[in-house]
Amino acid sequence: MAPQDCGQCHTNQWQQWQTSLHSRSMGPGLMWQLQVMDQAQGNLCLRCHAPLAEQKGLLARDLGWPTQPKGEPPSYVPAALAQQGLVCAACHVRGHRRYGPPPSAPTPASAPVHGGFEPHDAFADSRFCAHCHQFPADGPQVAGKLNEDTYEQWKASPQAAQGQSCQSCHMPQRQHLWRGIHDADMTRRAIEVSLTVQALGQGRHLATANVRNIGAGHHFPTYMVPKVELQFWRVGSDDRRVALGAQQIGWNVDVNLQRETQDTRIPAGQARRFEQHFEAPEGGPWQVELLVRVRPGEHYERTFRHSLGNEARLPEAARAPLRAALDAVQSAEYTLLSLRQAPTRIAN
Repeated sequence: MAPQDCGQCHTNQWQQWQTSLHSRSMGPGLMWQLQVMDQAQGNLCLRCHAPLAEQKGLLARDLGWPTQPKGEPPSYVPAALAQQGLVCAACHVRGHRRYGPPPSAPTPASAPVHGGFEPHDAFADSRFCAHCHQFPADGPQVAGKLNEDTYEQWKASPQAAQGQSCQSCHMPQRQHLWRGIHDADMTRRAIEVSLTVQALGQGRHLATANVRNIGAGHHFPTYMVPKVELQFWRVGSDDRRVALGAQQIGWNVDVNLQRETQDTRIPAGQARRFEQHFEAPEGGPWQVELLVRVRPGEHYERTFRHSLGNEARLPEAARAPLRAALDAVQSAEYTLLSLRQAPTRIAN
């Protein structure tokens, strides 16, 4: 059951998994919340974040939940299993049988390891991912939109029509990486960005960022947690910078998950314009710089800050992981790209 045991033979997959978000699905961001949830609420989260029954049993013991297992865990259940998140066994073991995709190359004739495995085409099917990346129609939603709707977004995408599955992008060549918006290279392949700056006359100007979703087979970004910030700056010949304003790509929902303030996500294959009006001297030696800042945990950052404002009401065991969770989401931010453009005058 321990991923490191699988890694003795499946070395590449294990090493890749260790760098993935799947291996960190039981990070401090969830651990502090489990301290303030009851068992029913916690199990709803664990359904995806630590789905094995053995993981739920270990956490129930650690958290003192009422229906925790009696007695010590069996010897085959590693003590750290609950903290290891989405482990190999969650996808590859059912009823003590091992499952995987059909072999991509002929396998040598030898005695089958651990009783062999059963090949299944499901491992290349987007429905395999939908278990965690799609809420049911009656699931949690804000403004009539499901909080997790990635699979349905993919079904409506050009990629789905072309036969590209989730695995095509997130597990290329069967790599166990599951890269997404936290990864700059993956995000660069998802969008195309251009910048225009127009002089409108009498010191008035308009900067426009055109962003097209060319690579993500779902909305960009797909749900409420990540945001992409478009920062507009005026940069002089001496590199002095003046902030002009910022626009946001994403689904903005309040920390109580009750109210939507905006939704500027870009569906697969579509584009959106983001306009920034500003005043500046005519004809000066300056340019507009567009910085594309990616904030993979923006919603969590707001939620964690709000919770820290009520820290005195939290159990002591929740406070340290909450601070660690805030540090983690802040450290995940990065600048994706920078564009500069001088103004052009609109012809009369």
